[in-house]
Amino acid sequence: MTERVQVQCVTKRDRHNPHERIEGIGGAHNGKPWYLSEDEAIRAIESSSPRWQFFTFVNGREATVIVASHGGRKYLKTTADGYEPNNLLALTACPIGRAA
Repeated sequence: MTERVQVQCVTKRDRHNPHERIEGIGGAHNGKPWYLSEDEAIRAIESSSPRWQFFTFVNGREATVIVASHGGRKYLKTTADGYEPNNLLALTACPIGRAA
């Protein structure tokens, strides 16, 4: 069974292109901190039997984290919720140690 896991923080690369900015995502789930690199999160989402479904909860709105592609490069984004800015990029930075 797939578990829903809230993404509560991100680490960003120092890039201006939003399709290349996220380095990793993290948060706390069942009282334990977690962190995945962007590549690890993409593999987890695209798995044939995914263990987790990631989502954000920003400004009272929930959005599912999905994998998109731009110029042949995969990246993380959220489903459209009619709200700007991008839900992932609006999250706070993950603490040092890369876990919330």
